[in-house]
Amino acid sequence: MDFKNLTIKKFHEGLLNKEFSAFEITKKFLDYIKEKDQEIGAYLYLMEDLALSQANQIDIKIASQNFKISDYLFGVPLAVKDNILIEGEPTTAGSRILENYRASYDATVIKKLKEVGAIFLGKTNLDEFAMGSSTENSAFKITKNPCDLERVPGGSSGGSAAAVAAGMAVAALGSDTGGSIRQPASFCGVVGLKPTYGAVSRYGLIAMASSLDQIGPITKTVEDARILFENIKGKDELDATSINLQPTTNNLQLENIRKLKIGLPKEYFLNADLRGLDADLRRNSGLDKEVEKAMEETIKLLKSLKIEFKEISLPHTKYALSCYYIIMPAEASANLARYDGIRYARIPRGSQTKRGSLADQRKSALEEIYFRQRGEGFGPEVKRRIILGTFVLSAGYYDAYYAKAQKVRRLIKDDFDKAFEKVDVILTPVSPTPAFKIGEKIDDPLSMYLSDIFTIPVNLAGLPAISIPTRNYADYTQNNTESPRRSAFSPRRSALPIGFQLIGKPFHEADILGIGEYYEKLQC
Repeated sequence: MDFKNLTIKKFHEGLLNKEFSAFEITKKFLDYIKEKDQEIGAYLYLMEDLALSQANQIDIKIASQNFKISDYLFGVPLAVKDNILIEGEPTTAGSRILENYRASYDATVIKKLKEVGAIFLGKTNLDEFAMGSSTENSAFKITKNPCDLERVPGGSSGGSAAAVAAGMAVAALGSDTGGSIRQPASFCGVVGLKPTYGAVSRYGLIAMASSLDQIGPITKTVEDARILFENIKGKDELDATSINLQPTTNNLQLENIRKLKIGLPKEYFLNADLRGLDADLRRNSGLDKEVEKAMEETIKLLKSLKIEFKEISLPHTKYALSCYYIIMPAEASANLARYDGIRYARIPRGSQTKRGSLADQRKSALEEIYFRQRGEGFGPEVKRRIILGTFVLSAGYYDAYYAKAQKVRRLIKDDFDKAFEKVDVILTPVSPTPAFKIGEKIDDPLSMYLSDIFTIPVNLAGLPAISIPTRNYADYTQNNTESPRRSAFSPRRSALPIGFQLIGKPFHEADILGIGEYYEKLQC
């Protein structure tokens, strides 16, 4: 049995048919991770005791028939991004400043998954405080793409995407602020769903930008994404931003799929020539030729379902990146102000206070804690965004930057609202390029930020969106003399994965999931 390629449903069937026990399969996953993650670096740490204890309880319930057959996540081993709290377990958010922190409670999504019997294997790597697009900004390690070990897995949920792609978890949880589920899913060849803002509780998620963050699934198939989403969605009294409006995720019949109209934004497909961008943005945001080919083939395949396509316009898309990099750092700087070394983080040792009055000594000691803790605890990208966020919120600049960015955000949302009067779903690329090489963009923030240019507008508008792997067209080996260094246990393929993005109306996850499931069937 190749447990590494099991989907949620196949795992569920195998467990109920007693092809394996929960303890046995969980132990196999843990042993496999210990062996293979040395070259991938997807996990920050394993929760072996918790996982085996949970698996043992699952086997006891199966023996006594004390479970619901309809609970597809019963006994399923999952990975969790390390900015989502699990009681009693370390949670670092990829930062030295939280290196010794242990969560005192479960995130709501974790509580829900525990109730249906899911098993948690470990916490996955991420860019520090989810700030990044390559998982190179983690304070602890660099995660590698299982499809090509010389390339990034994307970010900030790169660890979760890499774990699923490498068969080190059946599925995983990630978080998405500007594309952090969808972009790594695209780079690693898996499925990533960013739900509607408010559809899933954020309670227990370490916040980066509270009006943009959203927890979602990373899975091997669209069907698995639907199953995991159904188990984490819903109103939560502990999260005031969660909404008591249940998203519908029922399977759509083909005749209903054919009634849906798909919009193609002209701003996204003119070789990404987002008119109005300055020269640097225009030069760096063009679609890779292989991404263009993959999009063309995807549209052709979907047209075979007799789905109608219409050209639409999202004219304010060209401002989305600039708008995002004002609002997101502003919210992040406020959220990260709590990490001052007093409660959440470690206080530096060897502090030397200056001579003077007791009041002066106390002031000096406190300032030293603040400066040293935040200076040593935060990485360069986090510091960059805190500085930018503090600047745009400062007196004299608030109206010029932050207030104006919020107005532009409204215009971006209005563009989507108008488009959805004509179509039901919007199709776009996920990223302008396939996975880039490790180290290629880490010293070029603008180039790194542009990898999320197609995903950011969705977060600004609070919409649901999903990244689904296309047929592999990015055969970069034809243009490179050196053979890519692949993981020995990753699927053998001659191309880098490329994902396409389906964007839905608020709380219409059913539309994008339905189209995605039929797309997968067409490829079988």
